[in-house]
Amino acid sequence: MTAIHRRVSASGRISLPAEFRKAVGLHAGGDVAMDPVSDEIRIRSVHAAVARAQALSRRILGDGPEGSVQAFLDNRRRGTA
Repeated sequence: MTAIHRRVSASGRISLPAEFRKAVGLHAGGDVAMDPVSDEIRIRSVHAAVARAQALSRRILGDGPEGSVQAFLDNRRRGTA
């Protein structure tokens, strides 16, 4: 896939080519996550953004029950988080 040029409309919109959308699993009506990264804009499916956050959480906290949301909430309630 090669880079393309698009013009931003007066309302701030751009169209993403079908080839790009298909390559990353974006579908009409689907939600996306956008992040400014340096001088670029990263656009990902929400599914991809959640998967990345989960992978980061597992890397930091591990897969054990002590790294779960429930463990975090229990610690907050006890005042140890």
